[in-house]
Amino acid sequence: MRAKVLLFALFSLTTLSHASYAQTTERKRPAEWNNLIYGGRFMDRFLPMTNNGKPARRDTWGADNVLPRYVENGIEDAKISLWCASIKYDGGKYHMFTVGWPENSPHGHFTWPQSTLYHATSNHMNGPFVIKDTIGKGHNAEAIKLKDGRWIVYVIDSYYVASGVNGPWENKKFDFQNRDRKVIDGMSNCTFAQREDGSYLMVNRGGGIWFSKTGESAYYQISEKSAYPAIRGNFEDPVVWRDNVGYNMIVNDWLGRIAYYLRSKDGMNWKVESGEAYLPGISKHEDGSVEAWWKYERMRVFQDSYGRAIQANFAVIDVEKNLDKASDIHSSKNICIPLLPGRLLTILDKAPVTINTKTIRIKIQAEKDFDPQDIDIASLNFGASEEVNYGRGLKAVKSEKSGKDMIITFKVDGKAITDDDYAAKLLGKTKNGKLVYGYASLPWVDKIGPVLSARLPELTANANGFDIKVPVENFGQVASKGDNLKITYTKDGQQVEVSSAKIPAIKPFEKIEVSTKCGQLFDKGVAYNFTIIINPDDKYPILLHAKITPIK
Repeated sequence: MRAKVLLFALFSLTTLSHASYAQTTERKRPAEWNNLIYGGRFMDRFLPMTNNGKPARRDTWGADNVLPRYVENGIEDAKISLWCASIKYDGGKYHMFTVGWPENSPHGHFTWPQSTLYHATSNHMNGPFVIKDTIGKGHNAEAIKLKDGRWIVYVIDSYYVASGVNGPWENKKFDFQNRDRKVIDGMSNCTFAQREDGSYLMVNRGGGIWFSKTGESAYYQISEKSAYPAIRGNFEDPVVWRDNVGYNMIVNDWLGRIAYYLRSKDGMNWKVESGEAYLPGISKHEDGSVEAWWKYERMRVFQDSYGRAIQANFAVIDVEKNLDKASDIHSSKNICIPLLPGRLLTILDKAPVTINTKTIRIKIQAEKDFDPQDIDIASLNFGASEEVNYGRGLKAVKSEKSGKDMIITFKVDGKAITDDDYAAKLLGKTKNGKLVYGYASLPWVDKIGPVLSARLPELTANANGFDIKVPVENFGQVASKGDNLKITYTKDGQQVEVSSAKIPAIKPFEKIEVSTKCGQLFDKGVAYNFTIIINPDDKYPILLHAKITPIK
């Protein structure tokens, strides 16, 4: 009951806050979200917070909505307002890279542009973390470990690099190359995920997709538009990670205080999942009480050996940011909330599911803390996430033990797995009502492929028209095998084909020039809206748009 009262109070304050300070607003949810079942939202994976046996306390700073609380959870300091943090494990310790500023600063929370980057450690992944070192200046910290063993901590406008997690640290600047594309909403909230070969995917604040060969070498932009949901939102704070099935991303609408969850097989094309990824009120204790923090921002995840997110940490503040003043009772910290991991699933049938498929079998792997024999088989749904999240999907018709593992046979009734998906979702409960979910890679889908991307063409006049050269690069993890290039421009609302060509094979992170020709298609002094298309017949062709004046 107390949790419900706190949440009601929290959301009731939203309207007043919006009218007074315009720092929050209400976002209308899609009507179909009302039909999502338990486990259909990412936020259903948040588990009660733990504090390593220590009780909640009131003898600390904070408004009543965050008291009593787990002071030892995450990191907090009465003298420092702490904010974003990134946690990694190395050498028997949990290492947190966090930022903060003196709590008695005259500008209160808005001292954040002068943040100091700290290195803190703990014996437990949920804290308490204690500051051990000061690294330098910076904000929006995120730590990554490179393939060569070095450590990088990204902050706005620079990064710190060291041979080991304990430093010493050298401050450097990343080389961001937007490659004839507009940078989407700046580079202040970058987030990183290591790919299978050790190269890196990066998502910037606006949802642009970038790749780097090493994680420290140049980052190249390949996208023209944001990967975020195509809705009205004030987006920031993306977090991206790769697990044993694919890539995951959560992005926060800070004004609406609602976050969205997306998935991708390759980090390029993203699928938005239904439901909220997180909302205010997710920081619950085991007794059901809530630490009702006003804002939850800068989400990061701690991953297990399979890459699964098993803990989320958030920068939180007890009141609106502009109410946090110098030397008052208000401040901020970083909290840790455990996440239920997706179960390890394997589809045993290797052939694609078609209209003629009768059954499909999956193996659910036993783990140290999970016995698949405890699953309520009748509760299971399996198939495309957009079906399963709403209680639809394939139903189980048979179960059998395989050692400690469990094999479930599902009856295929209709097209329960979409043609453009790379994984199917399992959703259900244990016999005592606990959530069970997981994603299974589709064995007939190749997740690792080339990622070709073009630059603007160079047009040179000749006697019969124009010679055209188009730089094409491969940012994938494998060589391309020959792809198609097409160039068009728009005239009177119609697409006019300029030229087409075959793209030779390109190795990862290599570049070639594709040469082709066209006739006398252009008028002098006219700027044309060009589109350069790689693999135009694919469902997700790679595009580059630009206005070009061929004859000046």
